Amino acid sequence: MSHYPEFKTQFADFLKALDGQRVAVVGHQRPDGDCIGSQVALTRALRARGIDAIAINPDPVPRRIKFLLGDTPFFQRDHIEHDGRLAVFTDCADHNRAGDKTRDLYPDAFGCFDHHLSNVGFAQHNFVDTKSAATAEVLAGLFLDAGVPIDAVSAQALYTGIMTDTGQFRFASTSQRVFTLAGELLARGANPAQAGQELYERESLGKLKLLQHFISSLKLECGGRVCVGLLPQGIFDQVGATVEDTEGLVDYARSLDGVAIGALIEERPGVIKASLRAQDAVYRVDSIAAQFNGGGHASAAGLNFRDTLSSFYPKLIAAFAQRLREIDALKAQ
Repeated sequence: MSHYPEFKTQFADFLKALDGQRVAVVGHQRPDGDCIGSQVALTRALRARGIDAIAINPDPVPRRIKFLLGDTPFFQRDHIEHDGRLAVFTDCADHNRAGDKTRDLYPDAFGCFDHHLSNVGFAQHNFVDTKSAATAEVLAGLFLDAGVPIDAVSAQALYTGIMTDTGQFRFASTSQRVFTLAGELLARGANPAQAGQELYERESLGKLKLLQHFISSLKLECGGRVCVGLLPQGIFDQVGATVEDTEGLVDYARSLDGVAIGALIEERPGVIKASLRAQDAVYRVDSIAAQFNGGGHASAAGLNFRDTLSSFYPKLIAAFAQRLREIDALKAQ
């Protein structure tokens, strides 16, 4: 059974082109399970082929995801210099997703593995499937199709990437292929119990205090169809949390009965960061995020926008309201 037949020849040519090369596998800023899992698995697959590959991320690996690394050579952007390596990007919808410093370090993208709708193919070799739930799903399928060996560390990394980006196998993107590939990864050493414990049963007190503040800030907009929560500037120091502790908070806003779109707005000096989540892909929050220089998936997107909270908030609510009117008009036809 072939999982990605459309990429079979292209992937074989890609691997041959890397033989004898030195490679940097690059992920995006504020990495999540899919990003780190994909970086680890691709780096290890290339090294198993005899290719000198390392993983590089602009930010530190989050505490709860470090268990995925094993003995994979993994570096933070500021700790390395460009030494002639070819750059292969994972889980990056565009070149900028890896951050300005990383983009400047590797201005030429040799390869890209991704699943975001907003990816327009910025690399020389692009393996982008927007119907896949995770970049880890794409890599797992390509590895199995090509007979690339998957060791236990890689299997755990890929499984965790798939698990996190499918919301523990409950999002609409969860397909039969997802379960088939997850089963193949379990057969190669993935441990679901370990993944669940590391990711969801090791919360810090700071994270719970941050959650408490976020929930208390929730506000309904657009007739109760949108729910927005705020994290003001300075809140992380106030409660003893870190940036990575925001992971999953926006889902509380989306989970309210009757809410179609949930949002988390994080205030930083001169910059607003927002995470958007929708109950259904029809709401295309990626295109809403694009209005503020962001992007992502149809039902999960993010943005970083230079603005003040007082100016940005009404603009975002107006964008939500316009999208809801468009959806209502389509349903009325």
